[in-house]
Amino acid sequence: MRIAIIGGGAAAVALLDSLARLDALPGSVTVFEPSTQLWRGRPYGPDLDVVRVNAPPAIMSIRHGDQGHYARWLGERAAAHLDGRLGEPLVPRALYGEYLRQTAEEAAARLPLDVRRGRVTAVERRGGEVVLRTEDGHGQAVDRVVLCVGSGTPRDLFGLSGVPGYVADPYPLARTLPGVPRESAVAVIGSGLTAVDVVVSLAASGHTGPIALMSRSGVLPHVWQRPVRYESRHLTAANLRGARTTRDLADLMRAELDGLGEDFDAFAADLLATSWEDPGVRLRRQLAAIDAPELGRRILQQAAHTLGPLAWSVLTDRTEWTGEHRRTAVSVSSPMVPVNAVEVDRLLERGQLTLVRGLRTVEPGFRIRTAGGGLRADVVINAVNPPPHSVPPAAAPLVASLLATGLATANPAGGLDVPSGAPLHVVGDLAAGGTFVTSSVPAIAATAQALFCG
Repeated sequence: MRIAIIGGGAAAVALLDSLARLDALPGSVTVFEPSTQLWRGRPYGPDLDVVRVNAPPAIMSIRHGDQGHYARWLGERAAAHLDGRLGEPLVPRALYGEYLRQTAEEAAARLPLDVRRGRVTAVERRGGEVVLRTEDGHGQAVDRVVLCVGSGTPRDLFGLSGVPGYVADPYPLARTLPGVPRESAVAVIGSGLTAVDVVVSLAASGHTGPIALMSRSGVLPHVWQRPVRYESRHLTAANLRGARTTRDLADLMRAELDGLGEDFDAFAADLLATSWEDPGVRLRRQLAAIDAPELGRRILQQAAHTLGPLAWSVLTDRTEWTGEHRRTAVSVSSPMVPVNAVEVDRLLERGQLTLVRGLRTVEPGFRIRTAGGGLRADVVINAVNPPPHSVPPAAAPLVASLLATGLATANPAGGLDVPSGAPLHVVGDLAAGGTFVTSSVPAIAATAQALFCG
């Protein structure tokens, strides 16, 4: 079998690692990746050391079914990056990128692998095979195609592209932040993990000016708690297949917590308070609960990454997951690491950082209007996360070609559906049918494993 992988980031690494462990190797594997960040993708290239992986090692193993794979690779290096509060190593993303690179190279040593630096822009169906066309007109026939192009780029919500002082895409922060004057007033659009990265990196670079973290909701990510090994008895894949509504999911979670002697109603009330409670107060309360014995939030976070796509596929009331429910789910499932939470809290306490809710407009000249009034800024940094299942601009011609040939169809909710029997697979955030939470490493690794390895 001739396999083509379009994209050379984390999803491609997971797929190569799975293929390399097959008893019967494919006849050929070709990876098409035009960027210089082969195997690292956009998130894990060289950057500031304070730009850390936002999850403990067990969550970041690129080998499905082996949670210790990444931790073993870290080895003695883990001690130098230990987050004392979490009790786990949290390494710079560039170091995690090195893990991806070495994993890919070890797989490549076993595979008949060819890496092409060209960008695939079109496909043609020819009998039972697919012909890929690159920008330079080169064609290559394959039997199966796996699309691993990653997520999109931040949206320019206020049409500020090209305005002096506007940073459209913050990564890599090692490139963008040196251009920000230390004493300048900085406004960050967004309040998720990217925004937290920006704030922490500004502080680490010695920024002395005021920083405003602005969004419609003002909701910060939850804070990771110390990991606890736990296997759910009620919130399981088998039970989820019989669920139909959000209430069904809540009942499974209630049964899980009842079995542990924990108060489900108090747990649910705390989650529902995410959208209205003062975010600074909530942050400090979660910092105090990093070692708390209650398992509710830990169980829910684990389920979001391991069972989320299955739960989303069976729900009949998905349209109700908008607004507050969506923001809460993203905050819980994509928490920030304690070391970053401590820094955000410190900046809030000293008054250098403010959290601004009700963001309405940002105009050229950086006049900002919010529900509570207005403010001015010298620099605006766009930390809005791309919408899940969005098409990266560089992949737009390829996706248009896939749709034109019938190899894929556009899902109304975003992402690509693949007709049954088509020689195409989609791994990662561009696959339709996932939740509104960006694909995690465990989800990517599991999908990659299932494609050819069962």
